[in-house]
Amino acid sequence: MINGIINVYKEKGYTSFDVVARMRGIMKQKKIGHTGTLDPDAEGVLPVCLGNATKVCGFLTDKRKEYVAECLLGVTTDTQDMTGTVLTRKNVEVTESAVRCAVMGFVGPCEQIPPMYSAIKVGGKRLYEIARRGEEVERKPRLITIYEIEILKVDLPIVRFRVVCSKGTYIRTLCHDIGEALVCGGAMLSLVRTKVDQFTLDKALKLDEIEKLVQEEKTDGIITPVDALFLKYPGHTVKKEAVVPLSNGNTLTVSSFEAPSPTGEKIRVYDGDGRFYGLYIRTEQGIYKPLRMFL
Repeated sequence: MINGIINVYKEKGYTSFDVVARMRGIMKQKKIGHTGTLDPDAEGVLPVCLGNATKVCGFLTDKRKEYVAECLLGVTTDTQDMTGTVLTRKNVEVTESAVRCAVMGFVGPCEQIPPMYSAIKVGGKRLYEIARRGEEVERKPRLITIYEIEILKVDLPIVRFRVVCSKGTYIRTLCHDIGEALVCGGAMLSLVRTKVDQFTLDKALKLDEIEKLVQEEKTDGIITPVDALFLKYPGHTVKKEAVVPLSNGNTLTVSSFEAPSPTGEKIRVYDGDGRFYGLYIRTEQGIYKPLRMFL
């Protein structure tokens, strides 16, 4: 079984589930998961975790993400993007300076109401299932953070921008909210995810490219090992006699290590062969407690 993360370029027309299903066929293994849903019409970076790397799916989902989006002003739809049914159309009579002011006004922490066409569950049902029945339910606003917005081009009625945001942010809802702020309506015209943590668009591979590399047995250069996600923590090696308790995810002592770490420091733990086992932290009592194991 292969363990690690592959930076997949999700193409338009694929759901994130489609990508995982095809990757299972390409890699010939079942234990595969993705790190954050992209709508079928969206494209871009979708890190896919293989084997024991599936344990970091949630870790990557929580990371900041970067997108390049186009917002079409003067239109609202039931899905908040142009795949849905148009609800309203208005003339766009705003100035470019007003647009720039409105867009930049969303930088920082704010509350966002999730769209009806989303996978969030309310009362045990996915919102999109409820929406497809022609129904609408109340959604509680969720706190998100827009860390950066860079306006790339204003060619009214289209506004193109780059945004860096927290998990749980819906870019189509951001486009809708920008339209609301300008009192003309808005919907997302296109979306490309350009970055998830260290995984960037320029290094992402399409499924056909990955399949070809697998057939040619050239996958070493495209698989990111799990420990590469935690390089900000120092790596420490355990002594031979500590490998068994380490393998079982047990607590370790200072004497378990070739070189102990400071109290309170999180560390990556390896055996003498350089095999990564997980993350530990040293307590004030000199005990190393496991934070997350990857075996």
